[in-house]
Amino acid sequence: MPVDTKLYDILGVAPNASDSELKKAYRKMAKEYHPDKNPDAGDKFKEISFAYEILSNKEKRGIYDRYGQKGLQEGAREGGFGSFGDDIFSHIFGGGLFGGGGRRRARRGEDTVHPLKVTLEDLYNGKDTKLQMTKNVVCSQCDGNGGKSGKFQTCSDCNGRGIKVTLRQLGPGLVQQLQTTCPECHGEGETIKDKDRCPKCKGKKVIKEAKILEVHIDRGMKHEQKIMFHGEGDQTPGLEPGDVIIILQQKEHDTFQRHGDDLLMEHKVMLCEALCGFKLVVKHLDGRQLLISHPQGQVIEPGCVRGVVGEGMPHHKRPFDKGNLYVKFTIEFPKDHAISDKNLKTLESLLPPRSKLPKLSQDHEEVDLVEIDPQSSSNYYGQEDSDDEHERGGPGVQCATN
Repeated sequence: MPVDTKLYDILGVAPNASDSELKKAYRKMAKEYHPDKNPDAGDKFKEISFAYEILSNKEKRGIYDRYGQKGLQEGAREGGFGSFGDDIFSHIFGGGLFGGGGRRRARRGEDTVHPLKVTLEDLYNGKDTKLQMTKNVVCSQCDGNGGKSGKFQTCSDCNGRGIKVTLRQLGPGLVQQLQTTCPECHGEGETIKDKDRCPKCKGKKVIKEAKILEVHIDRGMKHEQKIMFHGEGDQTPGLEPGDVIIILQQKEHDTFQRHGDDLLMEHKVMLCEALCGFKLVVKHLDGRQLLISHPQGQVIEPGCVRGVVGEGMPHHKRPFDKGNLYVKFTIEFPKDHAISDKNLKTLESLLPPRSKLPKLSQDHEEVDLVEIDPQSSSNYYGQEDSDDEHERGGPGVQCATN
């Protein structure tokens, strides 16, 4: 026996009703209490739809039968009962989907999201900037009423609900419920004559107002990080204002790339520097010049990475803790014949000896390396010569035999 039978009672069926009995009861009651046929039965229609959605789903019905109201509340927290909100649940059971003994959280307006372009220097050093934006505020002349008191009338198109509900038959026993904002009252549920509208807001209940926000960018903040201004969103009568959310958008930097709290840069050195050591001057994000030394005797290989400890980005909330600065090296070799034969012999005497050749056979051939563009060759990476293909009669063509 189910621990709770309220949803069964709404549909007028027994707790052991079959799926066909549930469907039959739902279709009968949906026709009777549909808002288009019975405009004053909007809440009843929502109850019927909610009850049928739960009981027609085998998994949800099982949870409801075993655990009742609490089972539905837990399912809602996990996202399992998303098509109906807290209002209808509270109407049926006397408490919200998420608990609270009937206490309802204040309804909030939508948040306003605003991207803010920043440089890597801004994120390294921190910055205070001012952002001007326009938002809706409740009209002070009519206190958000939109017009003279007592002059509002219930919208005749939606009967004061602000929405219009329609049912669309998708198939046998399958009905889709559609909700749209009432075009007559624009979702307000009430209308007012033009002569009775507030002269300041023209009946809109809110007016536009410029607002300047002072945005503080902390040292070490990152790309896509959010800065919240609670309650600074658009105002709507009867709703708690939403938040303004600033999302930092870092511009690309000419020298550095950021990886977490580390910085990466690329630098090209001459062959002489790679072999004999060098000094490198780097202008950092705070304007300092770093003189980076690499001692002679320690060879720089092509593509190698070396680091400077503690010269990366500051850690957010701990700006005195910093990541590292990494330098990736490429090597520029001398042009052809840039070194004379005499100096090449001197250079060879200073470098490690050449690799010894293996023993050659008497019929060995000597060939030269030349510059070739591999992609210009017809046999590049195993591609067959088109002439060879034609000689064989083309792909897939076999020779005739007698």
